[in-house]
Amino acid sequence: SILLSLQSEGVTINDMCMKKIIALSCLLFLCSFAGHAQKFALIDMEYILKNIPAYEMTNEQLSQVSKKWQNEVDAIQQEAQKTYQSDLVFLSAEMKSKREEAIVQKEQEAQDLKRKYFGPEGELFKKRESLMKPIQDEIYNAVKEISEDKGYQMVMDRASSMNIIFASPKIDISNEVLIKLGYSK
Repeated sequence: SILLSLQSEGVTINDMCMKKIIALSCLLFLCSFAGHAQKFALIDMEYILKNIPAYEMTNEQLSQVSKKWQNEVDAIQQEAQKTYQSDLVFLSAEMKSKREEAIVQKEQEAQDLKRKYFGPEGELFKKRESLMKPIQDEIYNAVKEISEDKGYQMVMDRASSMNIIFASPKIDISNEVLIKLGYSK
């Protein structure tokens, strides 16, 4: 009687068997993922870097170089303005025009120097890259070793990922990285 009522509604035995097979296949597929669970870990790069003395020294060195170069740029800009303003009352129209051209040239020189030092491919960028790369490589190698030893498929940086809302402290390996680098915590 159940079979007759199902057939009258347009459902055949083959349809029911197919639905069961598909549901069972999906269940087996999901269970196979549970058996092969991937391991993830997090690091906090800001925390790691703050605990590496070489990083702090490098930042201080970059800060000093940056201030020195900024002072050079500022000196050129101030020199241009000061010369013009002090002599302004004594200059003829033609001399004012020449001075203004000289000021524009000085300001352009200051802008060029600023671009040379602070531009996207400037001296500060190159210096930062040359000083920071060894530290970053050392951290990367430590993270890679820990990942290979513990079987992590992915290690994410919580400091740079805005998508991480919550992560268990159990998967944070930042202190392990510091220990691997020789900075015990």
